[in-house]
Amino acid sequence: MSGSIVRAVLFDLDGTLIDSAPDLAGAANDMRVDRDLPALAFADLRPMVGSGARGMVGCAFNLGPQDEGFLALREEFLSRYEARMTRETRVFDSMLPVLAALDAKHVPWGIVTNKVTRYSEPIVHALGLGQRARVLVCGDTTPHAKPHPAPLLEAARRLGIPPDACAYVGDDERDVQAGHAAGMATVAVAWGYLGIGEAIEAWGATHVIHSPDDLLNRLGMA
Repeated sequence: MSGSIVRAVLFDLDGTLIDSAPDLAGAANDMRVDRDLPALAFADLRPMVGSGARGMVGCAFNLGPQDEGFLALREEFLSRYEARMTRETRVFDSMLPVLAALDAKHVPWGIVTNKVTRYSEPIVHALGLGQRARVLVCGDTTPHAKPHPAPLLEAARRLGIPPDACAYVGDDERDVQAGHAAGMATVAVAWGYLGIGEAIEAWGATHVIHSPDDLLNRLGMA
């Protein structure tokens, strides 16, 4: 990043802006229960949410993409998730004042997610974010998904704001990688799903924050 003043904020969706883990974990456990297997503890499933269907099926059935039966389980998981994806999913309570502050300051904000449009758009609109977010770039909007910078660059283009005047906020190392590659300031959030890789402090983000109310301070917008 060149040191430009941040004029727009882009957010990852799952684990950053919204808590979708209850519905994702619920879909995985629905599959287990239907097979007479005990439901897994939410604490075991939550860290894998950032890995999408691959991570949830992997955790629920100890299978990887190379294993026989994985693709069928993945398709079943996606179907079950689509049927319940707005049942328990909510905007993180502590993110609501942050979005309200950005709106009050007339700072444009948007969403860049690896979740494909089929799931992202209904969720964003069901949560009342569709009319507020200035841009929504999904996993299938550009030819590449994060950690490639293309989705972030597309969001900046749609906003009409140079990438180096944008900040990207996310809960996965791929978010930081994509943000850096796009020339943006990056903010890694410790309340997200984080996964099982390196510690968040090792991702190389411009800022690491543990509470949403610290975001605007770090970006010089308080």
